[in-house]
Amino acid sequence: MDSYLIQVNGHGDHAPMLDVHLKTNGNSKSLGKVKDRKPRWAVRASEMSKKTFNPVRAIVDSMKVEPNPKKAMISLSLGDPTVFGNLPTNDEVTRAVKEVLDSGRYNGYAPSVGYQSCREAVATYYNCPEAPLEAQDVILTSGCSQAIELALAVLANPGQNILVPRPGFSLYKTLALSMGIEVKLYNLLPEKAWEIDLKHLESLVDEKTACLIVNNPSNPCGSVFSKSHLQKILAVASRQCVPILADEIYGDMVFADCKYEPIATLSTNVPILSCGGLAKRWLVPGWRMGWILIHDRRDIFGNEIRDGLLRLSQRILGPCTIVQGALERILHRTPPEFYHNTLSILKSNADLCYAALSAIPGLQPVRPAGAMYLMVEIEMEHFPEFENDVEFTERLISEQSVFCLPATCFEYPNFFRVVITVPEEMILEACSRIQEFCEMHYQGAEGAQDLECDK
Repeated sequence: MDSYLIQVNGHGDHAPMLDVHLKTNGNSKSLGKVKDRKPRWAVRASEMSKKTFNPVRAIVDSMKVEPNPKKAMISLSLGDPTVFGNLPTNDEVTRAVKEVLDSGRYNGYAPSVGYQSCREAVATYYNCPEAPLEAQDVILTSGCSQAIELALAVLANPGQNILVPRPGFSLYKTLALSMGIEVKLYNLLPEKAWEIDLKHLESLVDEKTACLIVNNPSNPCGSVFSKSHLQKILAVASRQCVPILADEIYGDMVFADCKYEPIATLSTNVPILSCGGLAKRWLVPGWRMGWILIHDRRDIFGNEIRDGLLRLSQRILGPCTIVQGALERILHRTPPEFYHNTLSILKSNADLCYAALSAIPGLQPVRPAGAMYLMVEIEMEHFPEFENDVEFTERLISEQSVFCLPATCFEYPNFFRVVITVPEEMILEACSRIQEFCEMHYQGAEGAQDLECDK
């Protein structure tokens, strides 16, 4: 038995000692072995990082294909309205930010949920009798993506599940899986302008369902739900006691023959976290200004969800203070004609694209009603040389230098998505090239059968 003296909380000259006896089997070298252990580097990526997976990036990065060098590339894939310079934001918006920057008053830290005055500006902008809002009901975030992340994080625990649209924005799955949350996909119906299959939706609910994500207007579909359909969605959520995470970043971006209804204005009892931001409607996605609107008329969320959002917001201390400072002016002084002009361009492009693609054998576009996209079905039986939508879009790049996202990215194979924010002449040229591509590869029923037999 070996004996060691260890000093514990000593004071002055008479430090207390602890007499510790260690049994070393008569071999004091055993302690030396521990002491002499050679440290080794063992740095590993976290489990959260390993579970983080973006299906769009995974599919696009795997598309090892070069565009046709004889044709200029036309990209109809990126949902960024600023790329081509044809959709600038309004001068009032940029002036507001310049003045805030020059004032020097917004260079410090803001509260993690945003400045009180800025939260009031958002609440005032969206407040209505059917869905009243106050500043305390607004959490400012770094873009709508962070709003969705905070909303998911406060509503769902690892091991629970969320209900997500198919086809749908891939970020929902990326965020959920990284948090250990299961994703259950409910179907949208192209033959019904992408309405939700309500029976399928309700069949997915179980005791572990934490929330239902409703994206309206839709990315990638460009669809807009009617008031009656939204009421049916709310009826399912109410019956099943499931809160709603509403992704409404494209709110009010609907064409003239359609009306946008914020889902919270129709809810009498279902609690809703509505996520939005400046990115799309104000055409400034890089400014990263978003928000969560808390609609909780029956106090079902209570203080717990509000406190949870506050704590989660403290992880990054809120969005850019410069844009926060400009927010009231951006929301309340942007002229109505700016919104109208943007929607006129999008509607015109949507109509041109829909008409052109409808005339191409083997393609079935679904007419959009808002947002910045339309989805196109590929009748794969008429293109038997292609295995799937990914291969179809790869060849479209290599032969025609037109890049559309295969809808496998959105969990919906044999479709592709077209972004309609590009200049009109590019839309027309792209559609012309898509037509040339399809005419070259299209097989009628007999030709398709012959090709199948040859395989």
